[in-house]
Amino acid sequence: QVHLVESGGGSVQPGESLSLSCVVSEVIFHIQELGWFRQAPGKQRELIASMTTSGLANYIPSVKGRFTMTRDNAKKTMYLAMDNLKPEDTAVYYCNTLIQDRTGDYTPLLAWGQGTQVFVSS
Repeated sequence: QVHLVESGGGSVQPGESLSLSCVVSEVIFHIQELGWFRQAPGKQRELIASMTTSGLANYIPSVKGRFTMTRDNAKKTMYLAMDNLKPEDTAVYYCNTLIQDRTGDYTPLLAWGQGTQVFVSS
């Protein structure tokens, strides 16, 4: 059963922008923490942005100030606005709901979707 559907990827030049969307088919979306992940060629999938149920977002240093994560509980959709894209942002981008343990570590909760490919090159 498909629970996550990402869209919005494409090919752009450095400095340009893209906006990604993710539809989350979960009844309890509104009380779930959310996360955007990416996997570059030859690298592990990594969490790059997370958001609490109240809308508080956190980002890894390499994307902070350039990427903005938002959520729409009514539409059960999460978004990632990416500005000033760089070649190192090239990756497949995934979304997921998150579970946080007592130590503060996040892990993905649902089966992965197909992701959406982002290419950034001159």
